[in-house]
Amino acid sequence: MSGDSTYLPHNEDMSPSQNLNLTLQGSRDSEEPQEDEVNGFQVDSHEIEEDGRQDAELNENEQLLQLKDNEHILHRNNLELSTRIELNDPSRNGDFDSREYLPPVVGMEFDSYDDAYNYYHSYAKEVGFAIRIKSSWTKRNSKEKRGAVLCCNCEGFKMIKEASTQRKETRTGCPAMIRLRLVQSNSWRVDEVKLGHNHLFDPVRVKNSKSHRKMDGGAKRKVEPNLTMEIRTIKLYRTPVMDGVNSVSVNTIEPITSHERKNSLKLNMGDAQVIQNFLCHAQIIYPNFFYSVDLNDEGCLRNVLWINSCSRAAYAYFDDVVTFDTTYLSDNYQVPLFAFIGVNNHKQSILLGCGLVADQTVETFIWMFRTWISCMSGRPPQMIISDRCSALESAIGEVFPRANHVISLSSVMKSIYETLAVFPDSEALFSLFNSSVYDSLKIEDFELSWQDIRQRFGLRDLKEIQTIYEIREKWAPAYLKGTFSAGLHGLGRGHFSSPFFNSYLTKDTSVKEFFGNYEIMMQNKMQKEASDELESKDLGPLLKTSCCYELQLSKLYTKAIFIEFQDEVVKMSSCLTITPVHSSGPLCTYLVKEVDVKDGMENSRNFEVIYDKAGMEVRCICNCMNFKGYLCCHALSVLNNNGVKEIPSFYILSRWRKDVPRSHVLDCDSGNIDLANPLQWHDHLYRKAMQVVEVGMISTHHCTVALQAFQEALNKIHLLTDNNS
Repeated sequence: MSGDSTYLPHNEDMSPSQNLNLTLQGSRDSEEPQEDEVNGFQVDSHEIEEDGRQDAELNENEQLLQLKDNEHILHRNNLELSTRIELNDPSRNGDFDSREYLPPVVGMEFDSYDDAYNYYHSYAKEVGFAIRIKSSWTKRNSKEKRGAVLCCNCEGFKMIKEASTQRKETRTGCPAMIRLRLVQSNSWRVDEVKLGHNHLFDPVRVKNSKSHRKMDGGAKRKVEPNLTMEIRTIKLYRTPVMDGVNSVSVNTIEPITSHERKNSLKLNMGDAQVIQNFLCHAQIIYPNFFYSVDLNDEGCLRNVLWINSCSRAAYAYFDDVVTFDTTYLSDNYQVPLFAFIGVNNHKQSILLGCGLVADQTVETFIWMFRTWISCMSGRPPQMIISDRCSALESAIGEVFPRANHVISLSSVMKSIYETLAVFPDSEALFSLFNSSVYDSLKIEDFELSWQDIRQRFGLRDLKEIQTIYEIREKWAPAYLKGTFSAGLHGLGRGHFSSPFFNSYLTKDTSVKEFFGNYEIMMQNKMQKEASDELESKDLGPLLKTSCCYELQLSKLYTKAIFIEFQDEVVKMSSCLTITPVHSSGPLCTYLVKEVDVKDGMENSRNFEVIYDKAGMEVRCICNCMNFKGYLCCHALSVLNNNGVKEIPSFYILSRWRKDVPRSHVLDCDSGNIDLANPLQWHDHLYRKAMQVVEVGMISTHHCTVALQAFQEALNKIHLLTDNNS
């Protein structure tokens, strides 16, 4: 796991009313050990437990097939059962501190390897699973142990030759694990943690497991880890600010001191209760809803982040480019909203999570990013787009060091426009800057035109223009041609992007009004996406030319993308000449002359296109493929000139296709559950189960009947599973 994706996931089932200390920290020090040798260390495979055999994992495809068979049954069982049984057990009086062993977190340190092993074993036994050593490694030419991976004993799968034995299969490919590493202080540090299991806990079987029998046979001491000072702790404990149930009224404690207010969300009377009601309600209605809160030392709410199930599912498809929207963090807005925005296959902006923040400090943004990415399976986006902000840039560099961070071109051009507004001929001047930014095909062209404008109009001493120029490598298209942006960077000349909540959140919108309308907002957005999905599937051949490329992609692209691509096909007629200027083996360089007629004026430009005949790869200097995700008219003209009848498949991105099923999209064509959509299985089953739970709580008799019904249903499912096996 990369350094930017190693931290403790927050459990979406966890209430802020439970005493809990979670620790989030990025780890940059370690890489996953290989079988034979890792960074000068040798793997000690003989230390793998359970029958003295090292598990032979199936190939990746076979693992995925086996996991998929159990996914819809086991997707959530462990998180719900372990969290609710362990944390809500009446015998514990709702006090998380009554547990002896806190969950492992990145940054824990132990005096010895045995201490670390004993701690994880004790924690596992208390939760209800058994452990084993997946792998360990020693330094080259030494027997000194340097690292190890401890995992749930349900990790991996049996070897194919073992799968046919009579012994009951207990392996489910469970991902739960911790990775330990010996650090320079001669202590053992936890480098990576995965808490989630994909199976039910079986306390009886676990109690008799080899690892627990081994530990119970000898004396053991309780091991309490020492958390290093560099770890930042997020406290999620019972507080009147966020917990109005069976406690002091929210409204009675909201007036706080000026010192506390500086370090907390600036809420009006009743806002805290509104936020709590929203989070609790959403968690009941939407099973895969995630939220996390950050409190200051006085117990006041600092930051809160939430992500719904559709956003989490959508990120699996559209994690390539994400925009961090800070529009609403200015003093002009009452709702300090921070939003994570992506773009779907219909070129619509989609919400990938949002939250309220107390301030715009590096610390706040780091908390927001780490909490968000932990919910998104620790997988960072490839490109991040944000406004100019030094704190934001520092936090992005800390949490997402490998992502391409660019400054929003829309915000840059808007800033230039506002700066030039005081000049007499501001429109003409801005038009020149527009041309410099959007029409410069090469870096040299951009530099020359930019400097020429500043010199001609005496703008060298204009501070804002100089500041923007100094960070040009982060926003100028001429510098970003090698980075894919899915059309989010550089919307086109004269176009400024609109915030996701633009029509719903104004400067006068209060926190109460925002949360009161939030569900309506999201439903409207989801219905629009579902409607576009249906419209794209029913799209007929609305062809404008006889070009084979247009017909080909009318069957593959969504309507929105096809219309944009269709414009490029139409513009092929403007590419009047295609001249080969250089050839070297299979590589050939062409100059494509494009003629554009506007207002009776004819303008022509030459575009350099390189074509590889062997691999049918084509690259145009305008780099439309990276900026927008489809080929430009110049590249299409060269392909056509070389007799290529179909666009190569590697130029048809799956993110733009209409024939790829998206599990997060609602089925607006039917009120029934979509049996081909696992996300709908989960949500539908959960809602039905919750209806039984609510009725079952009426009385003891109702509870008994509900339990019997659940048991009967579970028996039938097991019977079905046995019959199919």
